[in-house]
Amino acid sequence: MVMGCYGIGISRTMQAVIEQSHDNDGIIWPWNCAPFQVLVCVLDPQLAETMDLARKLAAAAEGAGAEVLIDDRVERPGVKFKDADLIGIPLRLTIGGKGLKEGVIELKWRTQKDVAKIPLAEAEARVVAAVEDANVKAGGTR
Repeated sequence: MVMGCYGIGISRTMQAVIEQSHDNDGIIWPWNCAPFQVLVCVLDPQLAETMDLARKLAAAAEGAGAEVLIDDRVERPGVKFKDADLIGIPLRLTIGGKGLKEGVIELKWRTQKDVAKIPLAEAEARVVAAVEDANVKAGGTR
């Protein structure tokens, strides 16, 4: 017996989104249908202060209405950045030992090439503001 399915389900919908929203680096998920909206990329996961800040910023983003993924793999930064572009999470926060020494984290939207350096004192508020702004532009919260 053969079964045919001609409806439109979640898998076909996601395929259509990817077909319409991608570039040479990978998927570019729209905010309102991304599996995760924020990626916290920890460059030095062995440092307690980077992981503490990652958890703090992840909690702030979740509190503002975003689904968050923390990348705490022990990999080179280039690998993590390439993977982040490939899976297409809309907002990437980068936390590393070097940045902490400079007093900054990096904030990068998947749709933009520029990276913003955010002072640590403003990081939590800026992340919350970015998530809330993206939620409003996407038509509300999830």
